[in-house]
Amino acid sequence: MGLFSKKSVMPSAAEALPGRSQAMPVPASHFVTAEPLQPPFAAHLQQAVFGMGCFWGAERRFWETAGVVTTAAGYIGGHTPNPTYEEVCSGMTGHNEVVLVVFDPEIIRYTDLLAVFWESHNPTQGMRQGNDMGTQYRSGIYTFNADQLAAAKDSEATFQASLKASGFGQITTEIVPASTFYYAEHYHQQYLAKVPNGYCGLGGTGVCYKAGATA
Repeated sequence: MGLFSKKSVMPSAAEALPGRSQAMPVPASHFVTAEPLQPPFAAHLQQAVFGMGCFWGAERRFWETAGVVTTAAGYIGGHTPNPTYEEVCSGMTGHNEVVLVVFDPEIIRYTDLLAVFWESHNPTQGMRQGNDMGTQYRSGIYTFNADQLAAAKDSEATFQASLKASGFGQITTEIVPASTFYYAEHYHQQYLAKVPNGYCGLGGTGVCYKAGATA
C-alpha cells in the first residue's frame, strides 16, 4: 500500500495513536479580531465547525465573513485525544483539519455560513483537497444541534444539484454531529494573518450555491 493510500484510509480506534491528556496551549485572543479564542463565548453567539482542506485558508475565509466573531484552527472527527499536527498528518488519528466558527446569528445565519463552505472548496474529492492528500483534508460539516444537521443536509442536496448541472460528481462531504474539537498548535491559529504570503490551498469549483435549488 502506497503512502497516500495508507493516509487516505481512516484508522480504527485500536489503530489510532494514543495521544495525551494535556490540551494544546493556545493564545487567549484571536490575532485579527482580538476576541476570545476559547469558550465560554457570549451567550447570544453560536458555533459551527467546517473542514474544507488545509485549515489555514479556510480559517481566513471565515474570519473575513461579516458576522463571524472569532475563529480557530483545530482537529475533529478522530480517535486520538489532543493530537499534534504531526500526528494528524500521519493519518493515524482519524482527525480532520477544521475551523471553529463562532458567529452572531443576528448578523449572519448558519445557512449563510453553509454557502461560504460549499463555494470555497471542492466537496467531491474524497480524502483530499487539490494537492493536499490525506484523511485530514476531507470535506466535513460538524453540527451542534438538530437544526444545524438538517440545514447542512438540505444544503448538500441543493449544492449537489448545482454541481451536477456543472458536470461535477458526487459530494463526499462528511456531515455528522460534532465530536470533541481539539485546538491546533498556536502557530496554526490565524496563520495567514501572521504570514500573509503563506500557503493557501483553498479553492472552490466556481459553482455558486443557490438556496432553494432542488436536487
